[in-house]
Amino acid sequence: MLGRAIILTVSLTVLWLLLSGYFDKPLLLGFGVMSVALCVALAVRARVLDAEGAPTGMMPRVFLYWWWLFAEIGKANFIVARQALAVEPKLSPKLLRIVSPTKTKAGLATFANSITLTPGTVTVDLEPGHMVVHALTEALADEAAINDMGRRVAAIEGRGG
Repeated sequence: MLGRAIILTVSLTVLWLLLSGYFDKPLLLGFGVMSVALCVALAVRARVLDAEGAPTGMMPRVFLYWWWLFAEIGKANFIVARQALAVEPKLSPKLLRIVSPTKTKAGLATFANSITLTPGTVTVDLEPGHMVVHALTEALADEAAINDMGRRVAAIEGRGG
């Protein structure tokens, strides 16, 4: 748990510095240090620095997954933009029930959020083991592609921890 607390401290510090942009104001840096310390202390006290709450082992694979997801978002954006600009859009909304291959709540949430981040698809219901997805067009209602996304998330969490 000490290692996860250290990683959380470093991560929050870097995030705070990048988002605040203050590197030369002692008072604001002090507030940043206090806020990071408070967040880490609360995480330790709440006992959320376990393998699921702070999945440090899966971090390298998560970054590779983000690049893949970014490309998928770009492809879906193109499909949605084409339909939005079409004189007669060919919308065919569908609801799909997708079985999730993920093993953890974090994996299920990552899978559902990845679907929602992809333009033209939204996760409308989420339960352990499956979800209901709304897709705007036939091309976006591709169950094989959605299942591939689920397999990628499951691969990340399967070896992480």
